[in-house]
Amino acid sequence: MTVIDRKSTVSWAAEDDEEPDGLPLSMRLSIADTLTLSNATCGFLAVYFTTTGVLIPHLLDQGDVGVVRNNAATAVLLMLLASVFDLFDGLVARKLRSSAMGAELDNLSDLISFGLAPAYFVLVWGMVAGDIHEPLSALAAITVLLAVVLRLARFSCVTMPHGVFQGMPSPFGALTVVSIVLLELPFTPTLLAILGVAWLMVSRVEYPKPRGTLAVAMLSWIVLSMALLTAWAFDAPGGELMLQTGCSLQLVLGAVIPLFAMVRRVYAFRDNRREARADAARP
Repeated sequence: MTVIDRKSTVSWAAEDDEEPDGLPLSMRLSIADTLTLSNATCGFLAVYFTTTGVLIPHLLDQGDVGVVRNNAATAVLLMLLASVFDLFDGLVARKLRSSAMGAELDNLSDLISFGLAPAYFVLVWGMVAGDIHEPLSALAAITVLLAVVLRLARFSCVTMPHGVFQGMPSPFGALTVVSIVLLELPFTPTLLAILGVAWLMVSRVEYPKPRGTLAVAMLSWIVLSMALLTAWAFDAPGGELMLQTGCSLQLVLGAVIPLFAMVRRVYAFRDNRREARADAARP
């Protein structure tokens, strides 16, 4: 889901308006739509690299550890890149206007990149971990996918207070799920943590929308995560430790960020009470 609600932007024209060539304006793609489709492309490629670089070598028992690590890192890098496209498409839609398909394209692309791709990553992790874990990992993967579906559906039909999301945003949830897998904890804690993130995505916990300083901070964190993944993929000195640290921080952020929305709500409540008391004290 984008930083700025695409469904609130103004479309180019009414749906039945046509250009001289007969193509409805509502069917024309904007620059923002191109960014959204790039998001979907990254999600598909993440599934591709997870399959060809992790799953197939495991099934054929031909996987070199370094090659598998590089492909796993590439899949996660593509999800991170998808989140960058998702971060900017709403901003571009607000500046340059969006087509009538913008909101629908955004949800569909998010479903691929932040629903299917991380769920598939979890499924493959369970298959690589061992046959005994595969059914439970499949259940966790389905739970993640359905959580994103419900999350996106609710976003489309529920109006939230200005500046907040209800539930963990799907891009942040996807990256948190992948971080849990990359931490390589024992199977049971990993499974429970993944289910916990899925619950956060459909919960009523409020997360602030990444705007202004927070948007810059999120973009900086994504770029840093890309650097950590690259260091790990190329087996740089300390790369494993840096990746583990980055994944741990991702989990901490998922738990801490809602506090910002809570603090803002507390301050807003106090301000409203102060104003009400001031009004009541006036003659």
